[in-house]
Amino acid sequence: MTLDSAFAGSIPAIYDECLVPVLFVPYAEDLVLRAAALGPATVLELAAGTGAVSHALAAALPGARIVATDLNPAMLAVAAARGSAPNLSFEPADAQSLPFRAGAFDLVLAQFGAMFFPDKVGAYREARRVLAPGGTWLFNVWDRLEANTGSAAIHHAVRALLPEPKPDFIARTPFGYNDRAVIEAELRAAGFADVAIERVERVSPAGSAARLARGLCLGSPLANELAAHPAELREQVLAAAIAAAEQVEAADGLAMSALVVAAR
Repeated sequence: MTLDSAFAGSIPAIYDECLVPVLFVPYAEDLVLRAAALGPATVLELAAGTGAVSHALAAALPGARIVATDLNPAMLAVAAARGSAPNLSFEPADAQSLPFRAGAFDLVLAQFGAMFFPDKVGAYREARRVLAPGGTWLFNVWDRLEANTGSAAIHHAVRALLPEPKPDFIARTPFGYNDRAVIEAELRAAGFADVAIERVERVSPAGSAARLARGLCLGSPLANELAAHPAELREQVLAAAIAAAEQVEAADGLAMSALVVAAR
């Protein structure tokens, strides 16, 4: 596990409280609709986080068996605490070394998780290995940072206020994997022959600016980078991040853009 994929301590609870409703629920709805349209009987979710997709998927596919996994047990603990469904189970697992037999699932999906895979081709090979013939690997990733206006404003506000080492997690990891040609090439290198990539735009719910800033600064691995600076400065950074996000929201709303990828 790298620093960029370490969601531990207080991060999972803040992530769930702040980032899930602001960033992830709108795209969970889109991903679940796409998954349900495929009609799978068995589903594996990678990088499930705190379960924004998991529980919605269980409700949308009551006849399917769904296994939701994540590298971070603390994130899955929050997901499991949200409730239970007879067709949904949670299991810690590394997407790059899945503990499942070949061909076990009709659908493998992940919401905003592929950016965190250190070896993306290796993870894609694992997804393909556990897919049944004709199955689909469905996932989304964030589009370029500047197309996600609230997150971009927070990133720039944080960096403007801090001395070196300046945090770069937001641009480096969650918003650092959106080159369509690279994504397609890596999927094909993993053995997928059919790759479709679509841009999906959304807007965060009104009044989300402060939660977005708090979530990114305290409920993501950005918190691990901010920890290198004194507490008083971190408080100033959070205030500046909130102000920057509120300014963007007041002007045009918090625009979001993501790429949805389907590979077979």
